[in-house]
Amino acid sequence: MSKSETVTIEILKDETLSKNWYHLRNITFRYTDAEGRTKVLKRETYDRGNGATILLYDPRRDVVVLVRQFRVPTYVNGGTGWMLETPAGLLDGDAPEDAIRREAMEETGYRVGPVRSLFKAYMSPGAVTEIVHCFAAVIDIEDRVEEGGGLASEDEDIEVVELGLDDAMAMIASGEICDGKTIMLLQWAVMNRDSLKAGASVAP
Repeated sequence: MSKSETVTIEILKDETLSKNWYHLRNITFRYTDAEGRTKVLKRETYDRGNGATILLYDPRRDVVVLVRQFRVPTYVNGGTGWMLETPAGLLDGDAPEDAIRREAMEETGYRVGPVRSLFKAYMSPGAVTEIVHCFAAVIDIEDRVEEGGGLASEDEDIEVVELGLDDAMAMIASGEICDGKTIMLLQWAVMNRDSLKAGASVAP
């Protein structure tokens, strides 16, 4: 029997600390470990809803489509604030596949055809409740039917960036790409590049 099967958790209090843009909560819970020892612990959790992200790959040009935008948390942590990322967004009540098609169009202007669901990931499970649904899609330059750039109504100011896959991987090594979801999806693309080029498809 694993440790997780013998530990018991009981939520004692769920207190809202802030509910402005997202929901910051202070959770008090009783934790009884595998040896029967009980502690009352407190942890803050940040609930922003679940999201989705997508790797857009053009096999004919061996190019990935990323977006560059300003991220305040990275700026106040000593960075420039400008992050290169795969297109992404919150589900906002939609199914993950529907949400990522919407976000890809809004951010990059690319109309996405068949998509492949790759995996789900908690990006910061020690503090953030969000699950990110990760997808991939093959695109062609002719699929760019709009300019992209995000929604003015959401104060988005997004630059569409097309990079060779090898160049993008080099930018991980240099630190120019340091977003977790983007790193995972680019690594997936490298591992699957031959099959993507051969079949020009992401169907399972």
